[in-house]
This record gives sequence, structure tokens and C-alpha cells, in this order.
Amino acid sequence: MNKLVVSANPHLRNIDSITKVMHTVNIALLPALLASAYYFGFRSVLVTLVGILSAVITEALIQKFRNKPVTVSDGSAILTGMLLAFNVPPEIPLWIVAIGSFFAIAIVKQAFGGLGYNFINPALAGRAFLLASWPVDMTTKWASAGGNFAAKASVKAAEIGGSFDALTTATPLNVMKSATKIIADNPDNVEKVRQATDLLSSLKDSYLDLFTGNVAGCIGETSVIALLIGAAILFAKGYITWRIPFSYLATVAVLALIIPGQDPILHLISGGLILGAFFMATDMVTSPVTPFGMIIFGVGCGVFTMAIRVWGGYPEGVSYSILLMNIASPLIDRYTTPKKFGFVKKVSR
Repeated sequence: MNKLVVSANPHLRNIDSITKVMHTVNIALLPALLASAYYFGFRSVLVTLVGILSAVITEALIQKFRNKPVTVSDGSAILTGMLLAFNVPPEIPLWIVAIGSFFAIAIVKQAFGGLGYNFINPALAGRAFLLASWPVDMTTKWASAGGNFAAKASVKAAEIGGSFDALTTATPLNVMKSATKIIADNPDNVEKVRQATDLLSSLKDSYLDLFTGNVAGCIGETSVIALLIGAAILFAKGYITWRIPFSYLATVAVLALIIPGQDPILHLISGGLILGAFFMATDMVTSPVTPFGMIIFGVGCGVFTMAIRVWGGYPEGVSYSILLMNIASPLIDRYTTPKKFGFVKKVSR
């Protein structure tokens, strides 16, 4: 019987259970799933179902094999499978999604003891594993949502040619990174620089498509408005605070203003930044618990994200930035823990 818990004061009373929190987060992700179904079709729902089922079955089998209580009803495996599916392109082979969910649950979560003991976000680790193992499928299986952005990018790609031939269904970050590289690599080619600059300028006409999700991208990261609706639910329930997401977004915006050739609005509303800032960086298990530590965590995520996006090999950097800061979370908590109530620091003489 584990209902009687003896602990030292002060005591905090919270009526929310893990199951309630997890299922609430799952519900908060539904607007983004509906948006992806609207823009990408039933394929996005199918990919998400495969991710969830693979995660739930893996967790149940491992717990059964270890003679542990099967806890898949708490919603945490569902959340991991859903978040993993949100981080893959709609046209990716289904077996790759199943392997990613298996890796996230078996290797990142259960191998370390289960819920509450994993030191990095399982869904993001699963995505990183898939990106390292099947980079082509993870970066070329985009589906065109049919928005103006795709058409404009295709026209510009035809004008410039060369490296833009494969970008007819490119993500906005793909186009921005490639156009910026062309400008940097061809300073003496006036015509090519002009065309690449025009392509960058055309991105400003696609802010509305980016905000609604009418662009190519991963299943759950394209529709900013749908993700913000879900985030509002989490704020209303008090499951997340402003510290991590807003320090994360503010850092990205400030750095995009400082670094030449970057568009702060484009960085904020494209890629997986909104999904990562509100739903993954705020993971209760793998993020700091101290108020100041949360801000440091968010700033660190923002710095790494911009470093990868601007100078790294990939146009996106949200996943790796959060994973890197997950590893630093224990150290951040150690140095930002508030002074104990009534504790008097010893003074050396």
C-alpha cells in the first residue's frame, strides 16, 4: 500500500494526476492534428496513429516482460507517439514511424526506468534517431499543402535553377537557408544574387500561409494558430508557465534581428519552433524546475536553435537544441535552486 506518504514540510497540494496532465496535453495537440489532416489529408492521421500504436504496444510489452504494472492508460506513451509523428513528414514510410516510436519508448524511456526517469525527451530522441538513420526519408517526403508559398517557391526555383530544382515542395526554412547560401557563395554573380534575394523577399508574402499551416513541413509543426490554441489550453490549466516558451521565442527573435540576412518573423512561425517551445521544451521530466533555471533553459534552446539554423548543416535546429538543453537540466537546477527556507549560509572566517 503506497497511499501514505511521509515527508517534511512545506507541503504542496495538487489534485492533478499524471494521467490527467498527459491526456490534457494529448487533447491540446488535437487542433494541430486536425490542421494537418486538413492540409495534408488522411495520410497525416495514419502516420500519427502508427506512431501512437507503436509507442503504446512497445510500452505494454516491455512492462509485461519486466513484470511491472502496465501503465499505458496514463497517456504518456500516447503523447510520445503523437509528438514523434508530429516531427516527421507526411509521406514518410509508416515502418520508419513505427521504428521511431519503438526507439523512443524502449531505449529512451523504459531502459532508464520508465516515466519520470528519462533524462531526455523520448519523442525528440526518436526523431534524432530517425534523422540520423534515414535522412533522405526524413527530409524529402514533404507534401505540398497547396498554399501560395509552394507555388511561388517553385517559380523562383525554376528561375534560379541548379540547387533549387529539388525544392518545389521545400519547407520555408529550406528555401531561406538555400537562398542565403547562394548569396554568400556567389557574391560576384549579380543575377543569381538578385534572384536569390527575390526568393527571400517572397517569403514575406507567405506569412499568412505560414501562420495557418498552408505550407510544406512536418505533420504537427506547420500550423502556428492550431498549436497556439493547444498551448492556450495548457496555460489555462496551469501545466506550463511562460518562462521556457517565451524565453525560447524571445531569444530566437533577438538573435534573428542581430544576425545579418535573417527574418525574425519567418524564424518564429516556421519549422518546429512553436511546437518545440510550448509542447516539448516544457516537458516536466526533462526541463528544469526552478524559475530562473527555466529561463536559462529557454535561452539556451534559442541560442542552439539559431546556431544550427544559420551555421549548421540542417535548416531546422529545434529538436537538437532541446535535447542538448535536456542534458544540461540537472546542472541548471543544481546552480539555480533557491535558498532553503530558514537556511543560513555559513560564512568562512
